[in-house]
Amino acid sequence: MHGPYPHPIIAREGWPFVIATATVAILSTAYFGFTGSVLVWIALAFVVQFFRDPARSIAGDRMSVVCPADGRVVSVGAAHDPWLDRPALRVSIFMNVFNVHSNRSPVDGTVKKIWYHAGSFLNAALDKASLENERNAIWLQTESGSDITCVQVAGLIARRILCHVEPGAHLARGDRYGFIRFGSRVDVYLDPAAQVCVALGDKVKASSTLLARLPGHG
Repeated sequence: MHGPYPHPIIAREGWPFVIATATVAILSTAYFGFTGSVLVWIALAFVVQFFRDPARSIAGDRMSVVCPADGRVVSVGAAHDPWLDRPALRVSIFMNVFNVHSNRSPVDGTVKKIWYHAGSFLNAALDKASLENERNAIWLQTESGSDITCVQVAGLIARRILCHVEPGAHLARGDRYGFIRFGSRVDVYLDPAAQVCVALGDKVKASSTLLARLPGHG
């Protein structure tokens, strides 16, 4: 999935929204003039910035875990991974409406299983959103046998989580695998022995910020 950029500037998930909003803006301007349509043009600018999906450099090596999303680190600590039923180290990243919302694989690994659960739409910055909100989890296993659970969590506004991979797919870290429309969160569950490279409150970028090093990494 590495290689030529597949959807320049705007994520493929956003084109229907951009086209629809641009059409309304053009028609509104034709009928009411720019002054009467300024709010629609502001809405178009918001839609374009929300669905932007810039190319990114990929941090680390095959034993590294990179951030799967842009945003701010809102939780780092010991937790129970409910998907693999194991003790884990969880790092949570909150995305506000001004962050890039394209989600990328945190590791080089194979998708072993995917779980989807409908749920509530609490503020994604709240810790209980990880257990109560709409969410989609993927279990990734690296060649060295490390298990990583990456969970897309819907937010207060979000109503659609998109996941474009299926079990058996191989992902390189930084590969795009999904998108969450509007404010949301991504939780990453790691082996408790992993070395976390981010701290609470850090602002991070998908793929280009190193999240952690897997156990045994030299």
